[in-house]
Amino acid sequence: MVFLSLIRNFAIQKNTAMTFLRTICCAACLLMLCTACVDEEQFDDTPQGNLEALWKIIDEHYCFLDYKHEAYGLDWNEVHQRYRAQVNDGMTTQQLFEVLTRMLSELRDGHVNLTAAHDYGRYWSWYEDYPTNFSDTLLRRYLGTDYRIASGIDYRILDDNIGYMRYESFNNAIGEGNLDEVFKHMLLCQGLIVDIRSNGGGMLSNAEKLAARFCQEKTLVGYSQHKTGPGHSDFSAKEPLYLEPSANLRWNKPVVLLVNRHVYSAANEFAVYMQAMPHVTIVGDHTGGGAGMPFSSSLPCGWSVRFSAVPMYDAQGHSVEFGIAPDYNVQQTDADFMRGRDTLIEFARSLLQQK
Repeated sequence: MVFLSLIRNFAIQKNTAMTFLRTICCAACLLMLCTACVDEEQFDDTPQGNLEALWKIIDEHYCFLDYKHEAYGLDWNEVHQRYRAQVNDGMTTQQLFEVLTRMLSELRDGHVNLTAAHDYGRYWSWYEDYPTNFSDTLLRRYLGTDYRIASGIDYRILDDNIGYMRYESFNNAIGEGNLDEVFKHMLLCQGLIVDIRSNGGGMLSNAEKLAARFCQEKTLVGYSQHKTGPGHSDFSAKEPLYLEPSANLRWNKPVVLLVNRHVYSAANEFAVYMQAMPHVTIVGDHTGGGAGMPFSSSLPCGWSVRFSAVPMYDAQGHSVEFGIAPDYNVQQTDADFMRGRDTLIEFARSLLQQK
């Protein structure tokens, strides 16, 4: 029923072929998860029972255990032993929540969260330990007060005839009409800066819609897999993801995409798509990643756990769970900040003027 519902939703919404393929993968994964819920072992609503349930959910359904073992030596069995020793029947609800959150943090994944009525367990060190390379104060100096707003996009033409558009969250909807107006306004610009710094993600459909405006022909932008069983390496073959060019106005002049460490999830996917476009240059810091599409499950106590269940890859077949590197690594300098200059925007303008 879940699978049929997703297919019906696809037909109604008329999504792209790439979104359809992703829907198939997600539906298959959901079916696997739902089937597993019927047969899997039942755990008591005790501190020990909740830890065992959480550990097993991740062990059987999380999609990056093997990858993270290779990347930084994660041993999920060792994690189980270490945290099992930290729970007991005398601990409080808050203490249990803290232990389980710390256990999940071993995965180093911002898509892995534990939700209870009293708190939201999260891992945010993927960006908190890095410079922001973004300032609202500086941005206001570039946008001024007379910039245009097209739904979720702020945009204007800078004084050197470089177009600038800022998309702060892919949760903010954009329509094809909005994008047409943006690109018509920028039509005579010699280049375009697309700024998604500190965009933590949102709706992947918005990312695909915008990326299609920079796509000139059907382009391979990555791959996806889905879990086929409870084993850490039980996955389908990598399935290619193609981006189709928009049927509306498209941009074929030079583009600089600005990114920072806080570019995550759907925003990270957008950067991956743009990386595949020959006229796009990526400037800034290494992106945050978040390549696994998340799903949710529940513990005996009623707490909800969200986890990455569908891995994504770039066009070369490399995992982008830990983000992608920019073409030019550029950091905001203190000297530029004191002068009211955004180092990354100025670097982008210089690149576009050269092109």
